Amino acid sequence: MGWKIAICDDDAGQAAQLQADVTDWAHGACAVTCFPSAEAFRFAGDTDWDILLLDVEMPGMSGIDLAKRLRGAGCRAEIIFITSHFECMAEGYEVDALHYLVKPVPAEKLRTVLDRAAARLAVEPPSVVIACEEGNVKLYESELLYAESFLHDLVLHTTGPDYRIRESISAFAGRLSADFFRTHRSYLVNLKAVVRIGRTSVLLRGGAEVPLARGKYDAINRAFIDRN
Repeated sequence: MGWKIAICDDDAGQAAQLQADVTDWAHGACAVTCFPSAEAFRFAGDTDWDILLLDVEMPGMSGIDLAKRLRGAGCRAEIIFITSHFECMAEGYEVDALHYLVKPVPAEKLRTVLDRAAARLAVEPPSVVIACEEGNVKLYESELLYAESFLHDLVLHTTGPDYRIRESISAFAGRLSADFFRTHRSYLVNLKAVVRIGRTSVLLRGGAEVPLARGKYDAINRAFIDRN
């Protein structure tokens, strides 16, 4: 299993109980970390989480607002909200929350929801972990539109924010699936994001246009047909 699970709750007693119940569910195979507030969670700077249990009502930033910030930064963790009431459920759906659990959380109900999270994680789409200024980020291939090389740096253009990493385009391409095609010595594109292939350029979803090197027109067409 080996997933990273975070609990963010200002109630120390409840957080400790949740941590014990989650650890018992995972048979000790997952790393479970508790944070007393959304601010403490953000200060830790880690975005590479698999499951998040967020208290909705916390002093300062709420669990809902924290989830929105995380989604905006590209976090794809399974989010489970802990709440005393259901007034904020609509906002939870905006961040693709897996479930709401009502306090006090029954251990058996928590296990059922964690089983659902595990089932979704088991069919997780392809991803790659990158080291950038934001820390270690898990980037799903479906989010990556294209990569652009600048000397020793690589800029990853995604459906969300862009990321700059210190890695060669060849090395990065080697960590991705066959859904990616090298259109030019400085460009790597996601074939799933291609809208139109021209003789000298490729148009991507979102409007970006990247150059296509001479002699690669037939090859990218074949690759595009194979991957779509």
